[in-house]
Amino acid sequence: MFFDGAANFIGVEIGAVLISEIGQHYPAPATIRFPCTNYMAEYESCILGIRMAVDMNVKELLVVGDSDLLIHQVQGEWSTKNVKILPYIHYVKELCKKFIKIDFKNVPRILNEFVDALAILSSMIQHLDKNYINPIEVEIRDQHAYYFHIDEELDGKPWYHDIK
Repeated sequence: MFFDGAANFIGVEIGAVLISEIGQHYPAPATIRFPCTNYMAEYESCILGIRMAVDMNVKELLVVGDSDLLIHQVQGEWSTKNVKILPYIHYVKELCKKFIKIDFKNVPRILNEFVDALAILSSMIQHLDKNYINPIEVEIRDQHAYYFHIDEELDGKPWYHDIK
């Protein structure tokens, strides 16, 4: 599972992507509508992804993010006295108890680009008062769109033969 948060002049957006063992991607963007620091946004996005994994009955999870601070705090390597962050740390640790195995890994921002783009995309959408927006699907195509629409001529002559 990858997670990331994005803050800009419009607001704070978060995103998480759960990736199954067979490579199926489950993106989850969300908008934050309360005052939120950058670190809080990182925790919100991490929790979004972990809760999604819990809801999908995932038992083993690798949590990947570009927030060095969050990863080290959740692993107990770093501590904080920040009263805004302490409840997040405790909640993440409670969620971790729902897994047989859960690991956290820090990656450079460039390796977290899909979730970063998801959070930025979410920040560009005007949500109005809806609580839910249909998930997006991103296709990967190895061929040009026109490739799927070219029919082979049965007579073996090129398509332009009759036009001459």
